[in-house]
Amino acid sequence: MRHVANPPNPYARDEVEWLGEPPIARVEVYEEEARTVLTRNDSPDVPFTWSVNPYRGCLHACAYCYARPDHERLGWGAGTDFETRIVVKVRAAELLRKELARPAWKGELIAFSGDTDCYQPLEASYGLTRRCLEVCYAYRNPVGIITKSALIRRDVDLLASLCLETPSGVTMSIPFHDPEVARAIEPGTPPPRLRFEALKALADAGVPTSVLVAPIIPGLNDGDVPAILEAAAEAGARSAGKILLRLQGSVKDVFLRRLHAALPERAGRVEARLREIRGDTLTDGRFHHRMRGEGTYWKAVDDLFKLHARRLGLDERPPPQAATTFRRPEEQLDLF
Repeated sequence: MRHVANPPNPYARDEVEWLGEPPIARVEVYEEEARTVLTRNDSPDVPFTWSVNPYRGCLHACAYCYARPDHERLGWGAGTDFETRIVVKVRAAELLRKELARPAWKGELIAFSGDTDCYQPLEASYGLTRRCLEVCYAYRNPVGIITKSALIRRDVDLLASLCLETPSGVTMSIPFHDPEVARAIEPGTPPPRLRFEALKALADAGVPTSVLVAPIIPGLNDGDVPAILEAAAEAGARSAGKILLRLQGSVKDVFLRRLHAALPERAGRVEARLREIRGDTLTDGRFHHRMRGEGTYWKAVDDLFKLHARRLGLDERPPPQAATTFRRPEEQLDLF
């Protein structure tokens, strides 16, 4: 019997088939002595240049996660390996402190994270994200966080203090309003209700917050947009954004397999709608096109989103940062 939980790895020389039933998947943690923790991004579709990713792989197990193919570069698969083989950069905070201390660093915004969720379940044990945020606080370096996790409530105190010193904020990713559909597609994430509660706790503490409906899966969750934006506004979010589903590389196989297994009655409609807004294909890897669709159906989704965002006051944009707040700790001491 061939183990099909992982698509074929294009970086591997051989494909391995299980003889008999595959073993039951279990979580394995790998601690990595990384040499650097700051990643530079040069994509025109991403609104930040620098990011910190304390973890590789993610226990949230979102079927649509665009980071899945990165696991193939480690010699693993983009399917269950991505969800059960988690790499932890145990020296993340120390490495970040070292990089912020370099004379060349000028205090640009750092995103947590550009890849897998910085508040995934292992963060409760390792605390790497909190320690990295403490470094950013010491250096007054601006931060932007995106997460699906209610675990961020643990760090409300730190984030509130950070936002008093430097322009920072938190974006909560909530693509589904129906908890059952969310469980089917992103089984390791907290239910939407807990994410809205975390959003409110942050907003009440003075942390600028936003909601990201990502990914929008046409035929599955585009109808959730009004309810998600309503709940986000009630929770104190200041702005909202969206990203269309991307199915590059191995992600397509993982997503379609999960969709057909968990929601078979809706799978056909989702595929048809994707082809409709992607020019008769399931994905489009071109810059400036991969995060949005085309055609009449996508325009209707886009108009619906803009209408409700404007009605709820979720079209606010942060003012431009006039001057950097970045200070090295030794420079701060020199002021006194």
